[in-house]
Amino acid sequence: MKVKNIAILVSGGGTNLQAIIDAHKAGKITNGRLALVLSSNEKAYALQRAADNGIESCVIKKGSNRDEFSDAILAKLEEKDIDIIVLAGFMHILSGKIIEKYKNKILNVHPALIPSFCGEGFYGLHVHEAALSKGVKVTGATVHFVNEIADGGPIILQKAVYIEENDTPETLQRRVMENAEWEILPRALDLLCNEKLSVENSTVKIKE
Repeated sequence: MKVKNIAILVSGGGTNLQAIIDAHKAGKITNGRLALVLSSNEKAYALQRAADNGIESCVIKKGSNRDEFSDAILAKLEEKDIDIIVLAGFMHILSGKIIEKYKNKILNVHPALIPSFCGEGFYGLHVHEAALSKGVKVTGATVHFVNEIADGGPIILQKAVYIEENDTPETLQRRVMENAEWEILPRALDLLCNEKLSVENSTVKIKE
């Protein structure tokens, strides 16, 4: 089985990138190589995390032409022979051309239990603000494949996190990251690297 080249797409601090790096170092992600960190923001701290861990990185900034932005990303992915893409706080929608080429090879982690608090406009703290405003008692995180619909791809893994009485959006965000996102994202990536995921009728099957 070919060792998979992984690209992590980022725009900010890279906390989920760090979780992937740590899991890879700990042997929790096998048959995969962290080949590229691609950032849309030249000031993203995620680039420093890549440098600190010897991972090649590049910056592709989004201009006024979305097609040129997507074409530049795709060219870089092809240049580095990328097999798997992970969206780790990447603040842009991928083009259909990239999604089609990497069908069921693009992972995203969403900080809620899809189908709750997802779709257009639900990102970052907005998700946790909505959960607290609604008064739900349980939230969590979801890892899913990326398709043309925002947060609409087949679900791979989910993990629940209880909301506490005095939670703020910030405290809830941190707990969801630590207790859910940082656990299920590396696990899903390991499954994908080892070809243990398949999609049948929009449902993900896991081969253990």
